[in-house]
Formats: sequence, C-alpha cells, structure tokens
Amino acid sequence: MGSSSSKPSSTSSSPLVWKASSDLVEALEASPETNVSRKQGVELEIQARVAAELKRLQKAEAAALKDVQEKLSVAGQQVGTEDQSGPSRHAVSKEVAALHAKLVERRKVRDLPESVEAARGEVVRCLRENDRRPLDCWREVEQFKEEVRRLEKGWVDKVVS
Repeated sequence: MGSSSSKPSSTSSSPLVWKASSDLVEALEASPETNVSRKQGVELEIQARVAAELKRLQKAEAAALKDVQEKLSVAGQQVGTEDQSGPSRHAVSKEVAALHAKLVERRKVRDLPESVEAARGEVVRCLRENDRRPLDCWREVEQFKEEVRRLEKGWVDKVVS
C-alpha cells in the first residue's frame, strides 16, 4: 500500500530529440563557413564602415577648416586696409612687459605686521601649553582672527583705492 510514490519517477522521462530534415543537415555540413569565419567577415565589414565614416568626417572637417581660413583671410585683409591708428606692435609688447614686471613684483612675500605675528605667537603658545585642552585658547584665536581681519581690510582698501 504505500510502496509506490504519487509522483512519476524521473528515470522514465525520455530526452528531447530534435528531428531535422536531411536537406538542412546536408546544407549545414556542406557550408564552408565556420563561426570564426563569419565573425571575421562581420568584423571586416564593421572596420570598412568605420573607415568610410572616418574619411567622410575628415573631408567635412577639411572643408570646414578651409572655409574658416578663407573667412579669416578676408577679414584680415579688411582690417589691414582700415585705419592704422591703433598702437603698434612694439608699444603693445612694451606694455605687456611692464604688466608682467608688476605681476612678478606682486608675487613677493612680504613680512607680516608685528601685531599679526604677536597674535599668531600667542595662539601657538596657548596651544602648546594646553595640548590636551585646545578649546581653552579661544581668546587667543579670536584675537588672531581680528588681527588678520584688520590686515585684510587694509589690503582691500589699498587695492580698491
């Protein structure tokens, strides 16, 4: 009575068999193409398309460049025929050299005022004394910030005026 299971056994199932016509099998066997040759053919076709597109883009780019060069040459000729009242090349180069010298001079590091150095020293001293409790140095930090604000304000006033 309970010796047989209610489910069919898996050993009784037969594998699925595909039946193909003999014409199809013969056509596949007779074909000289393999998967590798098909992939190579597709790759060559893709490379040819990319090369053709690249040539087309290069021609378009060359045409656009030629148009721009023609427009610039026409504009240059028009500027050449106009009034030559602007500054000469020599005068402009002198002005650029003078501006460059000013820029180099501004890069120089200047010494800080004594008040800023003193406030900085106080912050450093306090932080060294209170290495375990740096929040006790808030007064010194605020004094240093105030000195830096004064220095920045003086610099801004000097630049603006």
